[in-house]
Amino acid sequence: MRLCGNTADDMAQANDLEVTQWQQRLARFPLASASAGAGRIVYRDAGAGTTAAVPLVLLHGIGSGSPSWVAQLEGLSERRRVLAWDAPGYAESTPVQPASPHAEDYAAVLEAWLDALGIARVHLVGHSLGALMAGAFARRAPERLASLLLLAPAGGYGAAEPAIRDEKRRARLALLDQYGPAGLAERRSGNLNAPGASEAARAWVRWNMARIRPDGYRQATELLANGDLAGDLSAWRAIPSTRGPVRVAVGSDDAITTPQACARIAAAADVALDVLPGLGHACYIEDGAGLTTLIEGFVENAEHQA
Repeated sequence: MRLCGNTADDMAQANDLEVTQWQQRLARFPLASASAGAGRIVYRDAGAGTTAAVPLVLLHGIGSGSPSWVAQLEGLSERRRVLAWDAPGYAESTPVQPASPHAEDYAAVLEAWLDALGIARVHLVGHSLGALMAGAFARRAPERLASLLLLAPAGGYGAAEPAIRDEKRRARLALLDQYGPAGLAERRSGNLNAPGASEAARAWVRWNMARIRPDGYRQATELLANGDLAGDLSAWRAIPSTRGPVRVAVGSDDAITTPQACARIAAAADVALDVLPGLGHACYIEDGAGLTTLIEGFVENAEHQA
């Protein structure tokens, strides 16, 4: 008679069940594909054709993808169109051309993708590395931005000393080379979660990280080394006539982009930092309902101010 059910096999089965439940929810939002310059972007689209409101676009981080936004696709699409892309080099999206890209390269693809979809203006949400892309888009095309929300933003190392940039790049790529996507997810995905995160959230973070493409992850690592979000936000802030509302938020238990680091980003955007109690780096997965409410409230307030 087995007295304890907390074995490795039991835990694996529980994780499989939790991932299956996430996947069942995701099935409502199948991948679509659209041109983006010389390549294509795959994405998930919810609420298309149901409203004339300005669409909401969701940009994931370095170890994730469009499936990570399933709670927001579910919760935000009744009132507006919601799109979550797989960034260049993720899923079946065409990589950017430079081997060592900058945020501007991803922003250019984002603009080309929106052009292909016939979308003139957006509310833009960027998480982690996605915040670097969002900041570059704000600087590139401020007239197309209805609002900007940065969640747990990665600031990039573009303003750091070359030796620091090189070490950050080397360390991240060494882990990828040593373990591969699945091994990296097994060993590193837990760092994205707060201590109190549910097992369901942990399983979904791990599953998303295990899906990364090595080529896209390498380019994203270069972007992180080259990026300077604070610089892009400062430049965008200097264009007041076209600047929309902006908000920066981070979990209190985020060990990746800490509240201290995010305070610098908020200062560059000239806003106060919102600290979300008890949440980690994967805040919008850990508290899907809470972050959906936060996003919805911010977007609606932005539209009332317009």
